[in-house]
Amino acid sequence: MAKEIFMPKLSSTMETGTLLQWLKAEGEPVEVGDPLFEIMTDKINIEVEAYERGILLKQYFQADAQIPVNQVIGYIGEAGEHVPEQAPGLQTEPAATPKKAGTEETALANTEQQSADERVRATPAARRVARERQVQLTAVNGSGPNGRIQLRDLDNYTQTGQQAEVRMTPLARKMAADAGVEPSALSGSGVNGKIVKADVIAANSVGNSFSAAKPLRKKISGMRKVIAERMAHSAFTAPHVTLTTEIDMSQTAELRTRLLPVIERQTGLRLSYTELIIKATAEALIRYPAVNAAMERDELIYHEAVHIGVAVAVPDGLVVPVLKHADQKRLSELTKETKEISKRAREQKLLPDQLKGSTFTISNLGMYAIDAFTPIINAPETAILGIGRIAEKPVAVDGAVVIRPMMTASLSFDHRAIDGAPAAEFLTEVKRILENPWELLV
Repeated sequence: MAKEIFMPKLSSTMETGTLLQWLKAEGEPVEVGDPLFEIMTDKINIEVEAYERGILLKQYFQADAQIPVNQVIGYIGEAGEHVPEQAPGLQTEPAATPKKAGTEETALANTEQQSADERVRATPAARRVARERQVQLTAVNGSGPNGRIQLRDLDNYTQTGQQAEVRMTPLARKMAADAGVEPSALSGSGVNGKIVKADVIAANSVGNSFSAAKPLRKKISGMRKVIAERMAHSAFTAPHVTLTTEIDMSQTAELRTRLLPVIERQTGLRLSYTELIIKATAEALIRYPAVNAAMERDELIYHEAVHIGVAVAVPDGLVVPVLKHADQKRLSELTKETKEISKRAREQKLLPDQLKGSTFTISNLGMYAIDAFTPIINAPETAILGIGRIAEKPVAVDGAVVIRPMMTASLSFDHRAIDGAPAAEFLTEVKRILENPWELLV
């Protein structure tokens, strides 16, 4: 019996997922554990594995489709098994109403053509796209079972006397049309050279063929939509107060220099300032548990465990993978784990569990020419630490002006949950530890 393939629900906040690509074609054999398709959730891109063995009998959706969770998107079964023509639970689009013609002959011709098109075997997606492009289905050769017309057949369709239509996903075609760009001017990075939305966005970023009078419009969805909603909720719900302090990083720089060869021998990786800052912050959170807290409705939750989220920039967004029990890890362990989750984040291969459970977040912009900034709290946490670059500055030491590597740290906290004095004490403790980092080895 054929088994349904569902759009999975990978987080409590996930309502829809975007199908990025199928990794198996219709009619192709599938084994349990084979990567079947790739989706983008509100946080990450992830490959979904097959839970059944058999033949991929049906694909109801194509690339860039936004699909509700738990919607059937295909079937796996034995060769020749019958499956529904349309995705179960999906509303059938009404047939297009012919435009009113100027003569009875034109109206009759339109009606006859519509009837002929309705008799042609075609997928619902192919019918919809054919209406949008005003393509007569009777003129298209179908490559599906029993000559059924599929979406890819429309992409490959060539009208008599016209150039073959460029292969594009429907979303990429709409974005290009909105921006006034000719599809022929774009290069495709999708399967078999198909143009996808990323190609349109990339072309826009360098100004290829786009009119300055007609900017690219992009619907806020997926990860960007979730980020927008959460940042707005945090900024307008929690009264943010930000404290800043300058930290002399001379001793931390010396410690890093001495530990570099040791940790590189153990892990094959280079210790960075990020790991030292994470370790110092984790130690300070143990001593000031009021900052290692969450606010949910009218309750404050004080966490015993220290799980530090590290903000990582990814294409079109930001993710916060989590270092669990950061206070209990040695610097070599932090170096290995931080490098690993940062790499997985940039490659959009984080597992859902690696994005859960943070109790405090660090946002490090030290790799840019940024001295200080005001980070927004990662709700429901009650504070976030922003880190700027390390820059040599003249400072007064024992009555003399000397040059020291200085770094600005900015602590934003929710004033509903934390008062100014304990927040200042916590930030002062982070400063003290980084200016006397040798105690991190004890």
